[in-house]
Amino acid sequence: MAAIPPEIRALLEAPNYVHLAVLLRDGAPMSMAVWCALEGEHVIISSSQDSPKVAAVRRDPRVALSVTDLGQPYRSAMLRGRVVAIRPDPDLRDMDPISHQYLGVPFPLRQGRQVTLVIEVEHARYLELPMVHAPGGSPTTGG
Repeated sequence: MAAIPPEIRALLEAPNYVHLAVLLRDGAPMSMAVWCALEGEHVIISSSQDSPKVAAVRRDPRVALSVTDLGQPYRSAMLRGRVVAIRPDPDLRDMDPISHQYLGVPFPLRQGRQVTLVIEVEHARYLELPMVHAPGGSPTTGG
């Protein structure tokens, strides 16, 4: 298990959207935007137990994650790892704090069918480009 560097930890602790890539039955990748949180050196993601991502990681636990800073999209991280546990979360004890991080309130969809994917990070890479985000114009280099 790789330690999550502080700059990547900061990206994952902020309400930045994370893209989770899993492998489908035929080996094709599937990527989706998710919320996440940190639990020590593990990344956790909550999902419905019936979701395609949960079915995929039950078959093959290898995953990739990417996260981009919403305020500075030229700051990002890429992580690879594997799901080491899928634990039930019927009372949303994992999901509610994640929802607070992103929405500021408990998770509004209370169906009791949540599970938590616990991801052990095996490789992490941080990237910060010297550019300034300029929507509608051209990105410029900083400095």
